[in-house]
Amino acid sequence: MAGGKHSQLTLLTIGTVILLALVVLTLRLHRLTELPPGLHHDEGTHAVNALQVLQGEHAPFFPENNGREGMIVYAIALMTSFLGRTVLAVRLPTALISAGAVFVLFWLGWILFGRDEHSGRPTPWRGLLIGGTGAGLLAVSLGQTVIGRTALRGSFLPFFLSLSLALLWWAWSHDEQPSSSNDKPTGQSPADHSGQAARLRDYWRIALAGMCAGLLPYTYITARFTPFLFLLFGLSFLLPFVRNGDGKKSGEVSSPPLLFRLIASPSRTEWQKAGIFVLVAGLVAAPMLIHFALNPDHFFLRSSQTWVFDSERNLGNPLGTFLSNLWGYVLAFGFRGDLIWRHNLVGEPVLNLWQALFFWLGVGAAVWHWRTRPAYRLLIFWLALLILPAVLAREITSVPPNTIRMIGAIPAIYLLVAVGLWEAFLFARRRFSQLAEVRAGAAFASLVGLAILVQGAFTYRDYFHRWASAPEIHRYYGTGWTDLIKIANDQPADGSVAFLVPGYLWQYSFEYLYQGEAPVHLVHTAMPDFAHQIESAVKTSASLSQVKVVDWSNDVIWAGDEDQRLAVLFDKYGRYMGTEQYADFQIKNYAEISLDRPWTLYEFLDPLTVNYDGGIALMGLAAGQGIEQQSSQSPLNLKEGNPFWLALQWQTAPELGVDFAVSLRLHDAQGSNVFQRDYVLWKPDHSSTGAGGQTEPFDSLHLTEFPADLPFGDYELRIVVYDTESLKPTVELGVWEAETTIAHLHYTDSK
Repeated sequence: MAGGKHSQLTLLTIGTVILLALVVLTLRLHRLTELPPGLHHDEGTHAVNALQVLQGEHAPFFPENNGREGMIVYAIALMTSFLGRTVLAVRLPTALISAGAVFVLFWLGWILFGRDEHSGRPTPWRGLLIGGTGAGLLAVSLGQTVIGRTALRGSFLPFFLSLSLALLWWAWSHDEQPSSSNDKPTGQSPADHSGQAARLRDYWRIALAGMCAGLLPYTYITARFTPFLFLLFGLSFLLPFVRNGDGKKSGEVSSPPLLFRLIASPSRTEWQKAGIFVLVAGLVAAPMLIHFALNPDHFFLRSSQTWVFDSERNLGNPLGTFLSNLWGYVLAFGFRGDLIWRHNLVGEPVLNLWQALFFWLGVGAAVWHWRTRPAYRLLIFWLALLILPAVLAREITSVPPNTIRMIGAIPAIYLLVAVGLWEAFLFARRRFSQLAEVRAGAAFASLVGLAILVQGAFTYRDYFHRWASAPEIHRYYGTGWTDLIKIANDQPADGSVAFLVPGYLWQYSFEYLYQGEAPVHLVHTAMPDFAHQIESAVKTSASLSQVKVVDWSNDVIWAGDEDQRLAVLFDKYGRYMGTEQYADFQIKNYAEISLDRPWTLYEFLDPLTVNYDGGIALMGLAAGQGIEQQSSQSPLNLKEGNPFWLALQWQTAPELGVDFAVSLRLHDAQGSNVFQRDYVLWKPDHSSTGAGGQTEPFDSLHLTEFPADLPFGDYELRIVVYDTESLKPTVELGVWEAETTIAHLHYTDSK
């Protein structure tokens, strides 16, 4: 009979592992080179740091782009050395570690619940069902599928934290568990080994657990809370009101000796184990600790930007903002989802309603038994401490929950769902079922397995169809950049063609993936002396015959007024050869590039002083068509068929706080408004006028094509400056009119 139970358990275990492998490998690895499309700029930053590592620039922490811990960088560097500079090399490490976390969680659940807390006897069915259910739910999680398939450093945290706890639990309880040939080998010492050999193996397991714990600071910022988990859980055994499995308080003699008695009444061996764990963890973490000691600003680099008690984020209401954050994460269990596309199918909660029901049941059971069941106590501490970093962080532009910030608590969350299911199963079995333990367990496991498979089918549909087809995904992951890379890679390598690409954040992805020979220059208006920098970029190739200027669609990648500035420059110093249209951008081609005189956006600025009551002033004007600049002191002679460019110089008051836009209006001789274009005013660093910062004068550039049916004749060019939020115009001081004439135009045909 015992042999039959053992064979059933073995078959079910093997089946569970095979099923987990099929599900998680499908959801994490299927079409990984295609989905997500492109590379998010955070992924690109990781990848560029990986190239630096391959070039010999090593560091435990990389401060670029708000800072990143080094584990993901080194993992991508390793994969790049094998697969080259590809999207797969960037994403495969996190996809594999996300899949591996499923199997580690299965083992951890078995380790934690595979032995009865009261008697010490094996409870393999409980371990299998809780471990298998928790791992299965993690495998089919939609949010973890999205995160696992994206190169986000947070994916490493659940794997190494779960592995460290599993090794620690296994090693510490190993020599206290009786051996049985029918038991699942979850920590039993073989009977034929000497006590000294068994103790040595335990020390090795403790050292491995310490190594995994020491690697946690290299994973993700929220891992900084994990030392509190290890410390508080260990200290909890010393509390006088904590009782062991047979009802005795900590420190009282009980039989059989179990894990919690060992810690509550530590012997020399237990102190040695604790010392080994702390020593190994400290040695492994030492490079990161030394880095932060030498660079304390790096330690607070990201947390200082999201601290919930910062007045800029809580708007003077720290307690209310904290409680609002906390409530947002409570709602993540069944009611509210992450609104960030790279974390989730927007709006889908971490747990659906049926999972949330059993989660709260599991939380209730764990709280009820926290004094007598160490595994339950561990899960409660784990949930509370690793969700706390998320609650303490707040973005001005988003609302909780943020799934990646709570990723350290994800294994505990799914194990608590499994605990709730187990407690419900025990209740139902006692009240309604007369089936034997094995038959009842097998029936329950089959039912839960079927539910997880159904959930997996929904996750497959939601990810590969609903999430993948959302238009926001292509913008979020910058698919235009991968399309541009393919085009640039096809260009000749003789230097006859060069690309100018406006961009600000996305250059990391391009820098990693582009391997062609054609010169590609990433430019933005924050570059000092913009026109001269563009001229210098064009001069880098002696055999240059064509320049391709990329003009992004604003709903894909917003590049401020860089496209306007580049168009003005190349209309002045090159010959327009036509435009190539693509899904996310267009490429304007220019030939006959003139390099015989210095490049400038304008040669001179006509003085013009218009002071507005809104705290902004118009200081000067430059205008022209093509290479010819004209003085606005006399009527501008503009010809049909050529764009008209206008440069305006502005000065804003300190701490303005208002975002302004301009409306350029063309009035005919009768005073009628016959043409109008509106533009938001952006500073060279892509900030609005109300963003604060620099108060020195800045230029805005506007390139305008008149409609084909505009009659020839004389016109007035007038300007209105208005608040983009209220649409209320600001008026000129002393004149008290919103509309100001800034130039006169004479519009004729092109002959």
